[in-house]
Amino acid sequence: MNAETLLPVLLLLVPAVLAVTVHEIAHGWVALKLGDRTASDAGRLSLNPLRHVDLVGTVAVPLSLYLVSDFVFGSTFFFGWAKPVPVRWSHLSPRRPGIAAVAAAGPFSNLLMLAVWAALLGVLVKLNPAGPDALIYMCKVGIMFNAAIMIINLVPIPPLDGSRIVTAVLPPRWADRYNRLEAYGLLIIVALLVTGILQQIVGPLLVALVSLVGTLIL
Repeated sequence: MNAETLLPVLLLLVPAVLAVTVHEIAHGWVALKLGDRTASDAGRLSLNPLRHVDLVGTVAVPLSLYLVSDFVFGSTFFFGWAKPVPVRWSHLSPRRPGIAAVAAAGPFSNLLMLAVWAALLGVLVKLNPAGPDALIYMCKVGIMFNAAIMIINLVPIPPLDGSRIVTAVLPPRWADRYNRLEAYGLLIIVALLVTGILQQIVGPLLVALVSLVGTLIL
């Protein structure tokens, strides 16, 4: 890999790694504040990305999709996941609001990172309107990654974060039945991905959010 190829990859990896790492840290940090030390004791409140890497979800699946998605589906897209932080829901106090808070912390962290990347992009564009340059590219990647991760994780399919939020507001009996879908959650997500339904749901929301960011900062 030559320098011209390596630089865009590095500029892509920085915001991508931060997006998934801080997302998981946020879950564990809020859980810690609400009484559960499981993630903290496991060393997961760390910016070291290696502590959050899942060989299948963080490496194999995104790489496979990158290599085959354009050929098979006609467009390039990514999907993957980091190693979920361990949380003992029964340790949270208050429990049901705590479940919602821990779940929402991940997407909320992506919203905050999106805002930081957007603010930095706005400053860079004003300083160098003739761009683009490497930092502008990295900011745009940061906006896209965080917007995508936030929106996808809010889809209410177990075990995505959106499903935890739904669980916290459903009556206990309904929540129990709803969470039984978790055993099939990954299969459901893959089916939605392969059929293009997930892209049809996420795509317009992603475009609208990124367009709104562009309107606000440019």
